[in-house]
Amino acid sequence: MSQIFSPPWWAKNPHIQTILPVLTKVDKPQLRRERLELSDGDFIDLDWQGSPKENQPILVIIHGLEGSAQSHYARRMLAACKALDLCAVVHHHRSCSGELNRLVRGYHSGDTQDLQTSLSHLKAQYPSSRLLAAGYSLGGNVLVKYQGEQQERSLIDRGVAISPPLQLGSCANRLEKGFSKVYQSYLIKQLQEKMRGKIARPELQPLMPINKSDIEQLKTFYLFDDKITAPLHGFSDVDDYYTRASGLPYLSQITKPTLVIHAKDDPFMTNAVIPTPQQLSAQVQYELHDNGGHVGFIEGGSPWRPQYYLEKRVLNFLTSLEASPC
Repeated sequence: MSQIFSPPWWAKNPHIQTILPVLTKVDKPQLRRERLELSDGDFIDLDWQGSPKENQPILVIIHGLEGSAQSHYARRMLAACKALDLCAVVHHHRSCSGELNRLVRGYHSGDTQDLQTSLSHLKAQYPSSRLLAAGYSLGGNVLVKYQGEQQERSLIDRGVAISPPLQLGSCANRLEKGFSKVYQSYLIKQLQEKMRGKIARPELQPLMPINKSDIEQLKTFYLFDDKITAPLHGFSDVDDYYTRASGLPYLSQITKPTLVIHAKDDPFMTNAVIPTPQQLSAQVQYELHDNGGHVGFIEGGSPWRPQYYLEKRVLNFLTSLEASPC
């Protein structure tokens, strides 16, 4: 099924598409927190909006790098779910719910184990509820990888990945160029701050692969992932991490209805993330739009009150009754 997204004249620039949603006020949702204790001694937090009634679905929101339930896209999706009386829950990656996690490890772009833990918990608590999922950016890559790994065993009945960086190495390289360096700097500073927090803990400091002064030198994703992400999560180096964690190879393995949405002008991406038809399974529907930026997709309104394509499109796909193969 072909979908048409067309931005207004004032929002054709990819950086307006990417930045304006961050600056636009969205009402803070009223959420209920549930903490899951993990088998390795750590924890992850789920933020709930509503509770599912018998046989009603649950929408699982998987946020992006350094995101949370308070990210602009999560707030908008939660508001859209509330209007439809659809129960929603935000799966937080470790350290992203406002509290630093307990272990030296954190989260990464291919971390599907924690997502499986959350989904298994939801299935155990609400066995009659279908699980739907929307993954944004890094969370979209995690969703694609999870769907491809689990195939028929996937606990997600229908999923949507928005702006997923399906080839991590090419995306890291893109963020070192031009205006995209602004996004890299913004996110790296947040990651550095969390690493300082861990080094400040006496029980974690000896386990860290770097010291406090080294953190300041890690100004690109490539360096950060090589010196921190890879060694802390069982990868031999940054290239091993980017190869094994990228979602693109998993698209052909997916057996549950899954929609992937990209924009050609995404300042976080290159054409390397765009799959060929041969790389898509029959259950993957792929949308590539000329415009949209990174998790933007403003389609109307005014710069002061923008209107968005994503919530309507995502919820239409997730709540339709039949699969939509391409």
